[in-house]
Amino acid sequence: MIVPCIDLMDGKVVQLVQGREKALEGGSPQEMLDRFAAFPEIQVIDLDAAIGNGANTELVEYLAKRAVTRVGGGVRTAEKAAALLKLGVRKVIVGTAAFDADGPNQAFLDKLIDAVPREQVTIALDSKDGKIVVKGWREAMGFTAEEVIEQMEPYCGGFLCTYVDKEGMLQGTDLDWFRRLRAATGHEITAAGGITTLDDIQALDEIGVDAALGMAIYTGRLDLAELAAWQRSK
Repeated sequence: MIVPCIDLMDGKVVQLVQGREKALEGGSPQEMLDRFAAFPEIQVIDLDAAIGNGANTELVEYLAKRAVTRVGGGVRTAEKAAALLKLGVRKVIVGTAAFDADGPNQAFLDKLIDAVPREQVTIALDSKDGKIVVKGWREAMGFTAEEVIEQMEPYCGGFLCTYVDKEGMLQGTDLDWFRRLRAATGHEITAAGGITTLDDIQALDEIGVDAALGMAIYTGRLDLAELAAWQRSK
């Protein structure tokens, strides 16, 4: 499955390179919804909330009421996760709060699945230089995604796995990393980071991994009509 991405910062739709440098701005949220109407689900990330610089709650609610969405960015309490579902969000994406220095943050994860249905939780396993990164990809942990993915399974319905090393750079992704993750879990996996060509998407699909797309569709490197036709063929 192809999952188009809408990233929000300062009230605008943006695309960043490796979560830091703004490369471009997209259309209005409604324009992006119209462009992505052929796809069954949209990923929305509140970048301001992810780095602790406010939030774009009104825009998240606007999008959640008009499309099937999975939403992440700054979801660091069970209460916020529950509040997002009440806004109409289909799935919540949890990253930073899911980890402590040694691995899974057991206390938080227990509270989370007490507050929201496990199948509506997606845990973000974002990797840079081989290690999990958190807090808007600004802080590295001491362990890898492969080391913790199985431990996370009881607390979610799936994983969003971002290869941050190539995020927004249009240089391809690390298919071997995604193959290792696929071998490590039976849960749903969505790949992100550097996915640039239809060949990338097809290679991921062949191993049972969905593709979250950002920069490649905002720059026109990937054609939305061609992607929609591919999606319909599945």
